[in-house]
Amino acid sequence: MYTVARIKAGDGSMVTAVGPFPSASPGQMVKVFGTWVQHREYGRQLKVERVETVAPATLLGIEKYLGSGLIRGIGPATAAKLVKRFGMDTLTVIESSPERLTEVPGIGSKKARRIIDAIAEHKSVQKVMVFLQSHGVSPAYAIKIYRRYGEEAVAVVSQNPYRLADDVYGIGFKTADKIAGEVGVDAESPHRIAAGIKYWLGKASEEGHCYSEADEFVSLVAHELGVSKPLVESGIASLEGAGEVYREGESALYLAPFYHAERGVARRLCQLAHAKMWALDSLSEEELAQAQARAGIRLADQQRAAVMKAFQTGVMVMTGGPGTGKTTTLRLIIDLFEARKMRVLLAAPTGRAAKRLSEATGRSARTIHRLLEFEPGEEGWRFGRGAANPLECDLLVLDEVSMVDVSLMYSVLKAVRPGSRLVLVGDVDQLPSVGPGNVLRDIIDSGVVPTVVLNQVYRQAPGSMIVTNAHRINRGEFPWFRGARDFFFIEAEDPDRVVEAVVAAVTSKLPRHLSCDPVDDVQVLSPMKRSAAGVDNLNVVLRDVLNPHRPGASEIRCRGLAFRRGDKVMQIRNDYDRLVWNGDMGKIVRIDAEEGDVVVRFAEPEGDRDVLYHQDELDELTLSYCVSIHKSQGSEYPAVVVPVTTQHYVMLQRNLLYTAVTRARRTVVLIGTKKALAIAVRNASMLQRRTMLAPRLREATSASWPDEEQIG
Repeated sequence: MYTVARIKAGDGSMVTAVGPFPSASPGQMVKVFGTWVQHREYGRQLKVERVETVAPATLLGIEKYLGSGLIRGIGPATAAKLVKRFGMDTLTVIESSPERLTEVPGIGSKKARRIIDAIAEHKSVQKVMVFLQSHGVSPAYAIKIYRRYGEEAVAVVSQNPYRLADDVYGIGFKTADKIAGEVGVDAESPHRIAAGIKYWLGKASEEGHCYSEADEFVSLVAHELGVSKPLVESGIASLEGAGEVYREGESALYLAPFYHAERGVARRLCQLAHAKMWALDSLSEEELAQAQARAGIRLADQQRAAVMKAFQTGVMVMTGGPGTGKTTTLRLIIDLFEARKMRVLLAAPTGRAAKRLSEATGRSARTIHRLLEFEPGEEGWRFGRGAANPLECDLLVLDEVSMVDVSLMYSVLKAVRPGSRLVLVGDVDQLPSVGPGNVLRDIIDSGVVPTVVLNQVYRQAPGSMIVTNAHRINRGEFPWFRGARDFFFIEAEDPDRVVEAVVAAVTSKLPRHLSCDPVDDVQVLSPMKRSAAGVDNLNVVLRDVLNPHRPGASEIRCRGLAFRRGDKVMQIRNDYDRLVWNGDMGKIVRIDAEEGDVVVRFAEPEGDRDVLYHQDELDELTLSYCVSIHKSQGSEYPAVVVPVTTQHYVMLQRNLLYTAVTRARRTVVLIGTKKALAIAVRNASMLQRRTMLAPRLREATSASWPDEEQIG
């Protein structure tokens, strides 16, 4: 990776080195080889060609080097003890006579064994590091490569470095491609072309697309790889033959999982809609009236229609914005099914969303992964529930469906027994899922699944403007601020002033206004990662105010980012071993600097759960004092602070602002300029995701369906 490093030279002067630079541990000495260049703005720099690590030559250097977490089990305190006991011979003892570690006070036989095992692993990793460091791969990734391939790591990387992109989290195609060039892989190698095709199809899926347009895609890959179009076409054909890529007609190219998922969702929804339902008498007016009386409510026409549909059809959608009565209607549907002794299950995509659903309905709700009985294993992972072992229920309620991507929806549908009812609930005007597809909108747009749209506002606290303004924004109208007690706008144009206003709102104004905790109850949501008012910068600024470094307190670093006890963090990828999912938020409750361990506590519907991370696994976490609006989907917070500036121009969209505002229960604070706010309100355009789910659903309705026992 490209790095700008400041290095202290032997004569005491500071040197700026730029280029591929494996991250060195504090106290470590390095030899840097390169060429002196003159930068027009930053002056004389050393352009790095190669870096070699050298053992530290001072007691302080040795102590810092060992205390950096380089070897598991040796933290700052143990490093100090080692240097005190062995002095300049410390590294020699560790390298050649690790059994002497028990001579150090506080290191017993068990800890010595753990350190000796870590030293052995470190030696093996060092071999990998030596091989990889000239290719810009950091020690952290070298460790991951070693743990994935063991002693075969160098051989695997030499023979087919593109495997790294598939097998090792954090190493993408471009890094693997650079390594491949260094080890002599031909630019027209089939391995390279196949990896490039899968990479750019994967990039499209990261943007929410299920497929790529074939002609445009072939030109893109040919250009990026610097090869001819026929070679790319040949690579696609080979991947088609291997079942890794599918072509729909002449224009659409799919990665296999998304092709099967999209077709499967269409097929399965129609099968469920056409299946014979378990015996259930139609809902009578008297029964509905009694249920309303028990609940102390009176349904509006739209809500009545939704309740009736739940009894009449195998699958239905209920959509609407905040305050439109979705929860009230849902509770009544559940009451009526339970009154008939029917089994009801409730689920949502995230832990936070499941907890909200549980609180709103007074019933137990689970995450979709828990519902489907996710099972990790050495050979990968699977869901325990599926066509062969369906969910035991008569009604499944799935909430926040706008967040559900096409792959997860397919997994859910496979687990629903034909004859059961399925009620899909969500707000179609919110942002679509982080993963590929636009499932809720596609289902509604298809016209195939009965849909009830709730658009009359019923729930609005006296004097509250959150619900009112959410609907105004959704209609393209500027929000009202005058006289509002829960919806505020703070004018700030200069980026630094915006940041200052965000910090003031989070740390003092909102805690006083709401008598709330600034960490647990206030969430900053930003449209973008970069810029002064973006996620990355606001996280650092807010953390240093809310959870500053305290002398003597444990802190652990990864990717240049310090993690502290009490930090608010977010998981940024699905971790199938730990059962933690992209977007899950937690708090660091323990740091063991000696072992290099961090414990994060995640709130789940079933109760809090502590999850252990080692230092080299912390790239799965990021600070979450501020998160992107996309990552906030399915969550609610007492107070939300949203910077809205012209720096965010590319992301100023109506559905983005609408989603941010609807995350707040008690107070919304917008900070920025009215110009930027007006741009967002007016901009109803959104990226059109490439999916074929809607036409597939329409096509599937004309198909003839097998008997229930044949449905898979």
